[in-house]
Parts: sequence; structure tokens; C-alpha cells
Amino acid sequence: MTCKPYDIPKTLIWEAWLHVKANQGAAGIDAETIERFEKRLGDNLYKLWNRMSSGSYFPPPVKAVPIPKKSGGVRILGIPTVADRIAQTAVKMWLEPRLDPIFRDDSYGYRPGKSALEAIAATRRRCWDYDWVVEFDIRGLFDNLAHDLLMAALRKHCQEPWILLYVERWLKAPMQTTDGQILERDKGTPQGGVVSPILANLFLHYAFDLWVTRHLPGVRFARYADDAVLHCKSKRQAEYVLERIRERFHACKLELHPGKTRIVYCKDINRTSDHPDIQFTFLGYTFRPRKALDKYGRVYVNFSPAVSRDALKAMRQTIRGWHLQLKSDKTLADLSAMFAPILRGWQQYYGRYHGSALKPAWRSMNLFLIRWLMRKHKRLAGRKTRAAEMLKRLAQSQPGAFIHWSLGFLS
Repeated sequence: MTCKPYDIPKTLIWEAWLHVKANQGAAGIDAETIERFEKRLGDNLYKLWNRMSSGSYFPPPVKAVPIPKKSGGVRILGIPTVADRIAQTAVKMWLEPRLDPIFRDDSYGYRPGKSALEAIAATRRRCWDYDWVVEFDIRGLFDNLAHDLLMAALRKHCQEPWILLYVERWLKAPMQTTDGQILERDKGTPQGGVVSPILANLFLHYAFDLWVTRHLPGVRFARYADDAVLHCKSKRQAEYVLERIRERFHACKLELHPGKTRIVYCKDINRTSDHPDIQFTFLGYTFRPRKALDKYGRVYVNFSPAVSRDALKAMRQTIRGWHLQLKSDKTLADLSAMFAPILRGWQQYYGRYHGSALKPAWRSMNLFLIRWLMRKHKRLAGRKTRAAEMLKRLAQSQPGAFIHWSLGFLS
């Protein structure tokens, strides 16, 4: 029996394949889909395990895919091949149970058992206790992570040779652009790589989370990947914290995004500063002064979250892109099966706080359903008012078809 230099269980590769298959995803530079990979599954998995166990596995270049950003411009995703996703998933499955326990409670992104809504809930509570917030965003975190610092952090918690070998190879793997150009990399980890999020969390655990805990005692924070807020008692403290954070990231070879970094005053009925910035957006929620009712029915101003304007705009654009009005061959049940899960997901996330702010999205959905009815039924052609009345009757008789109907947004 031939001994391999690295003892990698075959079961780990198999379990990694099951994860990759469940998550689906696009093909990499070799154009091999999951379906095509599965046709020779046994041979492909054995070949991958054999090469990884012998130390002869070298990741192919990742495929550069430009994705439009909500704020304008594009973000470049690096899409690995199916085989490379399996290899990365195996490493992630080995690393996660060893690294996740060291991370701070206030790190919420890309972690098992953690969610963005937990970060929103913690931030909401702290905005009541602290008057000032430092909002920041790291410019191009995944593109600019320093390899030497990242590997030093990884070696502190991992001495497994094959893990260190392949993480280093993934960090150095080139990127192939849409025109076939090969770009070498000496920093960063591809956004889109399976192992990239846990590596980014490890880097920021030392660059930010642990550093804040040790050097800025009394300052609370919530971080989700490269998006974070810190809570301060005074404007003077917030200014000091922002300057220290800027210096810290510079020392870690990172830079704060100037357009997404600022000091915000959490203005409410009891807070009277004339600071110009009184709102911030975190994880799709905008925190700002809002009217609220106390238990006696009296109106007061509270600093609280609701769905952001950009998130609402993205939802309406998504609804428009469904072209509901053209699906006159579909029944209401068909449309419900196609789109209700997405609407339900929006409600579950953005409806947690100040859910009535989702009304523009629900109104948009209803308007396109009205147009659908006008095309589907000849007697309603050009008769928007009658179509709206019919939609309202449908919503009342079948409120379970769409989540917003069950919530009372019927027209």
C-alpha cells in the first residue's frame, strides 16, 4: 500500500462534494458544470483526493465574473472550477470547527449559527444606549488582504501541513479575465471562493475584533464581513475611535472607504445635537430617527431601523424583471409557486423591524399583478380599476398566495 504525504480522509472529499452539489453554482474556466462533473463522479473525486493527498494539486485560475454593485461600478467575483470548489470546501470543513470558536460574539458574517438579523438586533439595542456611531466599510477587503499577515494568523491556529499548503496556493492562484488574460495575484483572496470568507474572518479577527476589545475598551461593535459599526458615548470619543481604526487598518495594509465611513449621531426625542449625519445603513437596514408610539398612544421620535431605500429599489427592480404582465398563460397558483418564496424571504428579513416600510415593494408587486390580469382577461383589457378590484377579491379569497396579501396589503 502506497503511503501518501498527507492523510486526507476520502470521506471528507465526499462530504465536500455533497455540499458543492447542494449549493450548485456556475462553472469555472474549464466550463465543467456540476452535472458534467457528476457523470464521472467516482473518477473525478478519486483523482482530486489522490492529487491533494500527494501534494500535487495546484488550483487552476479562477474565472473573473463582473457583478454590478448597488452603489455603481462592478465587483469582480472569482469563480473556481467545480473540482476546486470541492477542494476548498474540504478545507473549509476542516477549518471551521477549529477557527469559529475563537471568533468574537460580535462577528456575524459567514458563521454557522450567526445571521445578519442578529447584527441588526444588537445594533438597534446599542443605538439606544450609545449616542454616537462610527460607520465604516473597508475598501476592497477581499482584493487587498495581505498574504503574509493572513498566513501568520492561520499558522497560529493550524499546524496541519496540507491545509497550510493549499490555502497558500489558493491565495496565489491567478485570475482569468473574460478576454482570457491571466492576472497574477500577490494579495487578496477571490471573492467567490469557498474558503475566502473564513480566511477574511480570521484576518479581521486580529486586525479589528480582538484589537478593538483590547485597545478600545468600552466601545461596542457589530461586524458582518467588511461592514461594521462601532458605538461611542460622545462625539469626541467617536472621532478618536475613527482615527485609531484608520491607523489600525493602515498598519494591516487595508484602507477605509472614504465614502462609506463617517460619524453618525443617533438622534431621538432625548438627543438634541445638531450634528449633520443622523442616519446610517447597515446590512440593508437604514437606522434613523422615526416616529413611534409609546404604550399610551403618544407620538415620539425613536432612532430605529427599517428597510433601506437602496434595498427597496433593488426589490422593485427585481419585480419589474419578472415581467409578470407577460405571463398571461400562467395561473395565480403558478405565479405564487414562482415568486412567493422570494417575497417571503424579503418579508422574513426586512419585515423584522418597521415592516410597513416594505409597502412600496408590495404595491409594485400588486401593480404588476393588475397588469397581468388586464392581459389575461380580455374583459379587463384597458380597465385598470376593474382589474384592481378583481385583484383585491383574489387577495381576500386566497391570502396565502403571497405573503403581503396575508399581511393585509391587498391593493
